Amino acid sequence: MNERTLSGLREEASLRLLLVDDHTVVREGLKRLLDPQGSQWSITEAGTGFQALEFLKREPFNLVIADLSLPGMNGLELVRRIKSGFPDVAVLVLTMHSEEQYALRAFQAGASGFVTKDTASEELVAAVRKVVAGGVFVTAALAERVVQQLNGRRPPSDLSVLSNRELEIMQRIVAGERLTDIAQALHLSIKTVSSHKAHILEKLQLDSTASLIRFGLEHPSVQMAPITKPERD
Repeated sequence: MNERTLSGLREEASLRLLLVDDHTVVREGLKRLLDPQGSQWSITEAGTGFQALEFLKREPFNLVIADLSLPGMNGLELVRRIKSGFPDVAVLVLTMHSEEQYALRAFQAGASGFVTKDTASEELVAAVRKVVAGGVFVTAALAERVVQQLNGRRPPSDLSVLSNRELEIMQRIVAGERLTDIAQALHLSIKTVSSHKAHILEKLQLDSTASLIRFGLEHPSVQMAPITKPERD
């Protein structure tokens, strides 16, 4: 074994990972998948995007593994803020969403990898290693769908006309949240949330909240990840 290989192994053994998911049981399961012996990597947990950013301000990390559905700040916004404020930190998105629309948005925000929560443990570990080493990771099946959409062979999703914020607000409306709760959870005014809702209806050519909810229920990608309730002071 040469010196370069030994150096690489030492660096990998000292990796510092920040795991961001609002469900404790999910974080515990992922920790066991990532490091079954509990000794290879240093893993810190955060339950929200805001908490993750505070950790990043105080401690050095090699990689952030983030869910897309988070309370207060969605995963796409978290990825954007990480790459803006901590450009040397790699980001791997780990989500329930398997549609290419979410992968495209994650990569546009600055992520270097995209895997789904039903992935095998070997694939998750491989994704971590590749992204930390400076590479990009996406499953072959998802990569094919993304390329097909980009080159016009696969029609774009109806949701592609929505901004990240509009998509999140639509998810919350379909999940049954009131506009006041959405405003509180996203730290927006009621007026701003109402304006976003109007734009969503216009872009999707829908005429009412009922039709919007019906549209969401007919599109699994809108309702796939559960929306958490807004945080209370």
